[in-house]
Amino acid sequence: MAGPSVELSPVIAASTHWLSRAYPAGSPDTIAHTLSELQARQAVTVAAWLRYPTEMDAALVAIAGPGGSAVLDWRVGCEPDDEEAEEEGWRTWVDEVVVSWAACLLADPMLARKGVDAVAAAIPPSLDERPRPHPRRAGGLPNEFRRLLDPDQRDQDAAVLLRHPDLLEPVAAMHRDTLRYLLGVEHEVAALEEA
Repeated sequence: MAGPSVELSPVIAASTHWLSRAYPAGSPDTIAHTLSELQARQAVTVAAWLRYPTEMDAALVAIAGPGGSAVLDWRVGCEPDDEEAEEEGWRTWVDEVVVSWAACLLADPMLARKGVDAVAAAIPPSLDERPRPHPRRAGGLPNEFRRLLDPDQRDQDAAVLLRHPDLLEPVAAMHRDTLRYLLGVEHEVAALEEA
């Protein structure tokens, strides 16, 4: 895994926007909206880095496009009135798998931790200025993903819809098995479900 690429910026931005619109903040104030969107962005960022682990992967998705939000819109019943409208163009940059994996990470703390660990472990140290997750300090979390991994009460209140497992299920279920396989947790999950 070569690490995050700027080529993924449109995918991360559009997928975050989709999640934030489909699962709005728990209250209408600006701070709640911002906190909810930050959590969505952190989950989407981890999911995108897992989905497109190399610079070549990121470059290819930038050329071919990620597929768009049509299936996601249909799954949660938030189809736009006119998807051809100019202001709906961002939807073409939504990645269905990235959004599904982000929903899994938001709904399941164990998967979120495994995902962040996989991203942090796979990105080699570098001298360049690109953003990278900081290695864990003893007893600490990577700062970039604190709201995803360890949300405080304000974060939880702001993202009550965004983190609700039942509400996320139609989206999370779409590609959950692939994420579990990728993170090597399918056996752990099976053992927990049997217990």
